[in-house]
Amino acid sequence: MNEAFVRLFDQGLIYRANRLVNWCPKLQTALSDVECDTEEIEGPTKIPIPGHKYPAEFGCLWSFAYQIKGSDEKIIVATTRPETMLGDVAVAVHPDDPRYKHLHGKEIVHPFIPERKMKVIADAELVDMTFGTGAVKITPAHDHNDYKCGKKHNLEFVNIFTDEGKMNENAGPYAVALRFVSSLNL
Repeated sequence: MNEAFVRLFDQGLIYRANRLVNWCPKLQTALSDVECDTEEIEGPTKIPIPGHKYPAEFGCLWSFAYQIKGSDEKIIVATTRPETMLGDVAVAVHPDDPRYKHLHGKEIVHPFIPERKMKVIADAELVDMTFGTGAVKITPAHDHNDYKCGKKHNLEFVNIFTDEGKMNENAGPYAVALRFVSSLNL
């Protein structure tokens, strides 16, 4: 079996790379897109999650602030995925948004992991100036759009989850917490 993979690799027919997958902590395996059911949620909805004592609430827009390094100024982001903020490596703004032009390239401080290097980047493709605050948190290791943005802007990819769906050591003070439980305490 190994010989077949080596031959395919040597011929350039297959390759190995880090990619985002649909990981199931309960089954301990990756699932293809066809094996996953997606559901549109219209507003706050509580959904039971295997391994969690209480249902997690989805469909909410959460806001929090990142401090601009060396300043009293903050940049506020809005997200429907607060559980991934512990893997944030940047905040993106639209390059034409006058509210944030003075922040392009500035360093920001993560509120829970202050030693992590973060910055404000300008990205016209990812950011909609009229949605939320017009500032988007970037978590390349846990979101398909952020993955593309991370590649384009050469950002760090910080994985914050274990195979069991708990926070890992990269989640700072929230390490070992279940992913959706920790978002309740942010």
